[in-house]
Amino acid sequence: MLGRNNMGRSLRYGLLMLLAWSFVLASTATTFAQSSRLAEPEALTVSIEVTQATAQLDQAQSNQAQSNQVQLLLEQGQQRYQAEQFVAAVSLWQEALPLARSETDRITVNSYLALAYQALGQVSAAEESLGSALSLLGTVQNPLLTAQVLNIQGSLQFHQGQPQNALAIWQQAEENYRAVDDIAGIVLSRINQIQALRSLGYYPRARRLIVDLRQDIEAQPNSLLKAQGLQTIGITLRTVGESAASEAVLTESLTIAQSFNSPEATAQTLFQLGNTALAAEHPEAALAWYQQAQTDLSSDSRLWLEIALNELRLLANTEQWDAVEVQLPTVRSRLDTLAPSRWGIYAHINLATTLASQRSSSLPQPLPLLTRALQQARTIEDVTAEAYALGQLGELYEQAHQWSEALALTDQAIQLAQQTRADEIAASNQWQRGRILKASGNADGAIAAYNQAVTLLESLDQDLVALNSEAQFSFRQQVEPVYRQLVQLLLQTVDTLPSDQQQQRLARSREVIESLQLAELENFFREACLTYVQQPIDEIDPQAAVFYPILLGDRLEVILSLPGQPLQHYGNPLPQETGLETFLALRQALNPAFLASEVLPPAQQFYDWLLRPAETSLEQQGIQRLVFVLDGYLRSVPMAVLHDGNQFLVERYGLALTPGLQLFESLQSSNQALSALAAGITVPRQGFNALPAVDTEIAQIQSQLSTRVLLNQDFTDTKMAETVVENPVSIVHLATHGQFSSKADETFILTWSDRLQLRELEGLLQQRELQTPLELLVLSACQTAKGDERAALGMAGVAIRSGARSTVASLWSVQDQSTAELMTEFYRQLTQNDVTRADALRRAQLSVFQRSKYAHPYYWAPFVLIGNWL
Repeated sequence: MLGRNNMGRSLRYGLLMLLAWSFVLASTATTFAQSSRLAEPEALTVSIEVTQATAQLDQAQSNQAQSNQVQLLLEQGQQRYQAEQFVAAVSLWQEALPLARSETDRITVNSYLALAYQALGQVSAAEESLGSALSLLGTVQNPLLTAQVLNIQGSLQFHQGQPQNALAIWQQAEENYRAVDDIAGIVLSRINQIQALRSLGYYPRARRLIVDLRQDIEAQPNSLLKAQGLQTIGITLRTVGESAASEAVLTESLTIAQSFNSPEATAQTLFQLGNTALAAEHPEAALAWYQQAQTDLSSDSRLWLEIALNELRLLANTEQWDAVEVQLPTVRSRLDTLAPSRWGIYAHINLATTLASQRSSSLPQPLPLLTRALQQARTIEDVTAEAYALGQLGELYEQAHQWSEALALTDQAIQLAQQTRADEIAASNQWQRGRILKASGNADGAIAAYNQAVTLLESLDQDLVALNSEAQFSFRQQVEPVYRQLVQLLLQTVDTLPSDQQQQRLARSREVIESLQLAELENFFREACLTYVQQPIDEIDPQAAVFYPILLGDRLEVILSLPGQPLQHYGNPLPQETGLETFLALRQALNPAFLASEVLPPAQQFYDWLLRPAETSLEQQGIQRLVFVLDGYLRSVPMAVLHDGNQFLVERYGLALTPGLQLFESLQSSNQALSALAAGITVPRQGFNALPAVDTEIAQIQSQLSTRVLLNQDFTDTKMAETVVENPVSIVHLATHGQFSSKADETFILTWSDRLQLRELEGLLQQRELQTPLELLVLSACQTAKGDERAALGMAGVAIRSGARSTVASLWSVQDQSTAELMTEFYRQLTQNDVTRADALRRAQLSVFQRSKYAHPYYWAPFVLIGNWL
């Protein structure tokens, strides 16, 4: 883990690319050496004159000497490249270029140059060198060399925003690697293809490729190469958020590495197991893996230092400062022996940022480490590393409230980052610039800097979700605050501005809120989301209003969008503790052990905060439906239960949730000629209680719609997959236990013998997407994970990735019989003419509410409609 903002340009390509290319360069050095040597001169015949023979011999010896010199320069450059001394590598390879006589040598040198220029962010130079290599490829018949050039070409295309071109090129590279049975190259090219497929949004194809690649590697006989391949798959699985699968594959890799008695391979896999545990938020397990990994390593090895830096960061994050103090001297002395390199510079910065978080004066201060990092960056002329070091120095001065020095260093960092197209570093430093300007009282300048930061983050969304966890932005620490702080700046004086400026600020605030919702979902999925062109609410539904509440530290701000009207804004002071206390009080009162009247105080308080200021506007506009883009713990507040002092919100309005109108495919939906797949479990299973009324629930659906049923032992992953393909339906109704979580791999639906995770559910439902659109997904017995204030994020995730235009789900698992009655009425209403989905759910909730034994909000309030409410 290379520091808080360790987004140097080379790392933008992801740890997998860097490790894979280092491996390829090292493993193919012998091949290049063999291909670049000239044949020994043949024996001279007696008919050749002595002078001619001497001249030819001299020429051959000269050629051989030049070839040897080229080879020497290539190898020296490889050493510099692998040490991340990229400028030095370029210098050596540039020296080799005029000496290269054969086409193979020239292709090799130009390929290496393209790779190094790319690492330095010098795209034009990289393209020029790559073009020279590509123009010569037709003159040689060398599949391995061709594959390596194609891999570099694909990387350049990918990082210039051309993933489709990159995918095709990497597929060609794989064909060439297969021609020479190069397993390492095949793995590399397939990992690259997975990255491209995810960037293009082809998630099922990317997942299948991961599965196929894993099967191919596992079919190989055990070897250290196989262990390394499995390790790469484990890293990839962690990257896409599948921590459990990552741990399983890495454990298999560990077993193989240990069987070959390879301390280095064993330690590397243990290190990755630690990183996977950390990604899964199991710090104690991560620490144990790190400590085990270091057991058989010398402290002189780079891997030991890399593990130690991660361990120190983890110890600091958990405030184990005594343990930090014990390990720190060895790490410091090891850092002191490092020759200047990008990795070494980032290692210094990593340790400096760890020390910057300390509250004890007994530990060394970070300034000397950052100063040394900056000096080393300038020594090796690494502009990207220099930008990174300057930015970190700027942050140190910011923490000391030395605003002018902080701003000067930050501006230098931005300028250098732009020079090398290191957008990750530029984004971080634009945010830093915004904070400094805000603290200095320059609100307009701060807003401009924050806008730049958000724009850069949005342009990086593909990279941010594709990057490995060792090198990715921490969403909660480095992405989410940028959006929130920008909205705070935009809204803090908005009500004092002229109307035109006010509307501009409000419109921008709404855009940022929607972008935050999108960024949060992408972080949840670890994949980019499909977005649509945002439409005004009156073009979607002229009788609906959209509320955008956003939690900003000690305030709740609300933006209201009404059909054909200017945007409105209001806010309330709301300390985070007060909001959470009210939320917890509401959720506690929603337990049927409490009286229904005990729900009213917190329900009315939330109404006052969210809706009271908008009452008059809603009445004047004749609004019938309310749509909420909820934030934070508000996602777990059932809007239906909000109370105005006289009645619940569901008694007045149809209600819907959406993660944002840019994720809303605003197609008019038809409730006519609906057909359904209804699946469920009635008996106790896998530790979950029985749901006996599911029989009635499904029977009632059958009585109203053409329905295919999978009940109990028939409700398996396999049968469901077969059914959705063979029997295209417009509704999928799942009456079974499930859980929504803030982690994608802990969001699941219970089947007879398994737990269907979100990604598996997505892949299964999308098999039928080409046949007919899925209008509605109903999850009638799921619940949000207890103790997880962001758990409703999983519910939004299911809604978006199921492919359904609308989703009905429950915030908690409710009483079995009342749910059956609610669902029966919901489907009866849904088949009526001119009844929207929001209104169908509202009427179903009211039908249950009006029965005295189910009047408590526990029975009817948890059901929410997400997505298309029409």
